[in-house]
Amino acid sequence: MWHGSRRDFLRTGAAAIAAAAVGRSSRVLAQIPGDRPARDDQIAVLNPRGRVPVGLIIDDSTCLVNMGHYCMPQFAEAWPGRKDYQKPWQTFPREIPDDFVRKFGEWCAEHGVKGKYSIVPYPACVGWLDRDLPGWSHRALRESIDLVRSLMVPSWDIHPEMISHTWAINTRTGRPFDERTPDYMENWGFSVGKSAAELTDYLSYALRILKNIDLPCEGVTTPGGFGSQSRPALAQATLDSCRDVYQTEIPHYFRDLFTDERSVAPLVQYASGLDGPDPKCVVSIIGCTGDWFGGWDGTEPGDVDQFITADLAKGRMVDVIERGEPAIMVCHWPGIYFNGQEVGFKILRQVVQRLHARYEHLLWMKLSEVARYWAAKELTRIERDGAAVKLQAPFAVPAFTLRLPSSGQAPPRITIGDKPQTIAEVGRMLDLQPGTWTRDGQNLVVCFDLPKGPSQIDA
Repeated sequence: MWHGSRRDFLRTGAAAIAAAAVGRSSRVLAQIPGDRPARDDQIAVLNPRGRVPVGLIIDDSTCLVNMGHYCMPQFAEAWPGRKDYQKPWQTFPREIPDDFVRKFGEWCAEHGVKGKYSIVPYPACVGWLDRDLPGWSHRALRESIDLVRSLMVPSWDIHPEMISHTWAINTRTGRPFDERTPDYMENWGFSVGKSAAELTDYLSYALRILKNIDLPCEGVTTPGGFGSQSRPALAQATLDSCRDVYQTEIPHYFRDLFTDERSVAPLVQYASGLDGPDPKCVVSIIGCTGDWFGGWDGTEPGDVDQFITADLAKGRMVDVIERGEPAIMVCHWPGIYFNGQEVGFKILRQVVQRLHARYEHLLWMKLSEVARYWAAKELTRIERDGAAVKLQAPFAVPAFTLRLPSSGQAPPRITIGDKPQTIAEVGRMLDLQPGTWTRDGQNLVVCFDLPKGPSQIDA
């Protein structure tokens, strides 16, 4: 992720990069969607279980290394004139301890919070997570990785945030390039002009390190402006690298966030082969907030009211939830820890408490779960044949939820393959679970686990 704010990226750096990186403009949506199936316009795919997905994106996290401490002098070397990189990084702790990871992860598990947690593979060039981390024992590194695997993985997607998050790495040598300019920083110019094949090589290098330490991965996160001028190539590279290294069925990535009126619905891209044995797509997940927790380096206290006010009436999360789009917050791990003061973590706890006080229909989801649902939502063929609704799904997904016209008083029936299944009626949308349905005026709302391939609803 960009350090400062993503909007700052537009105002700083080389003019060519800034001019081309207006990734907050509507043209960020001008990606390559690929194929789309036929769809009956009387049938609507709703959010899973009729709820609103929410999540938390954590950037700049890794094992042990405090990226705020180690990134600051490297950024200052690339941008010696930038005052915001002249902070007293020597006074920042070099480590974000596993005790804090455990405290954070256990609290999130208790309150159902899910999302994405970066693991930078070669954090700020300090050391390789699949080899050694100078300054820490090999045992300490192994224990830190084990903690991520056991505590975080169940509720969090793991992403590489490129390789180092600072200097670009020559993938042939495993060393940073000799140049010390913004053009050789992952956050700034390194990705500019790169082809999909070149970006695939770079992303694959990062992914293999995480695979070497037995961390699962279905997507990637871009640091700063990485990929902002190469969006189609970045999407293709994510698709190719995740499928090659991890055999990921539905790769996804986090590159953009919007804090204005634009849609933050995921973008399903490069869809192909929908009727064949090997369907493909990649999903861009879009954040809906800035880092209003503690900043990228743990020196800028945020404000809970920007997310949701004390009276629960206003705030960015309220705006996005009310329009039914996935409301995915964005933060940075050093800001959550806040150099030991835990300011960002305190704000997160307040935000979650307020969200749960106002809403009953939120559904915390990992980014991979959101990506899978949106891929099924956009790429499943849905056609009417008399009173029957026939579906052909390239991807399976749990809790697929449809609103469709009712043809009578009989309860709907679902047929998977040639096996009819009875589903139970519930009294309201809030009670929907897979294998249930409810009435919504003249329509029916049906929730079931969508299988890959054909299925049918008789309603």
